[in-house]
Amino acid sequence: MSQWDGKSKGTVVGYKIFLNIIKLFGLPLTYLILRFVTFYYYLFATKNRNAIRDFYLNALKLPKNQVNKITRKNFFYFGQTLVDRFAFLIGKGDKFSYTFSNEQYLLDIKDAGKGGILLSGHVGNWETAGNLLKSRVTPTINVLMLDKEVEKIKQFLEATTGGSHFNIIPIKDDLSHVIKIHQALKRNEFIAIHADRYMEGAKFIELDFLGQQAKFPLGPFIIASKFKAPVTFVFAVKENKYHYLLSSTLPITENLSAEEIAKKFVEELEKKVTLHPEQWFNYFNFFK
Repeated sequence: MSQWDGKSKGTVVGYKIFLNIIKLFGLPLTYLILRFVTFYYYLFATKNRNAIRDFYLNALKLPKNQVNKITRKNFFYFGQTLVDRFAFLIGKGDKFSYTFSNEQYLLDIKDAGKGGILLSGHVGNWETAGNLLKSRVTPTINVLMLDKEVEKIKQFLEATTGGSHFNIIPIKDDLSHVIKIHQALKRNEFIAIHADRYMEGAKFIELDFLGQQAKFPLGPFIIASKFKAPVTFVFAVKENKYHYLLSSTLPITENLSAEEIAKKFVEELEKKVTLHPEQWFNYFNFFK
């Protein structure tokens, strides 16, 4: 099975189609069409389908008679995360609501004035959660990410929707992203980092995850340990069509090593994946 290559999947044609459908017909009809589109991918995206089925069978130990059903559901949920993302980009995000467990933790981080580091993973839809948070917690969220999205898709999204509503900090070989993180924290802003996808050649830490050894990128946890800012684990999962469940953990304010923070993060990730297996969006061999 393939490993993650650091790139977002999708084509310009596919993005154009769904953006136009959302603009013309709204979200209800888009979700209806999405059922047929995601079923097509379920049938023919064999590598992705086999990877997620293997995860359900061997990591989560789900019964065989449930795996096909939850895999189809997973593809549909993933399609919804993309549609929801586009809805916010074109100004149709007012249809969504959320319930936030421990929202006060983020408000306390903001009040402390040192900025904050938000570690998350590919469970649910963090980008939509960030859009929901901006009106209540903070107007500025910086997202640290690998800048390997396909250039044509990036150009198309920027031309048609204005691009991401977040401030993107691309990870660079010259370590300029470290300076930008420091500056953002000094401005009392949040830094959001996905911490569950290891890419070949990068520094990693190997930890027990759902009973098997898995590699996690060490970089996010090094950042979390080096900067003098509170660290919390934030996740957002979809409860129903237009409602999200957001959560954050008690902020880490003491000096912990990268390895200690990583272990705590993986424990929380295990809980979220176990509770919401249909919203686990890592379509590669996670334990390779």
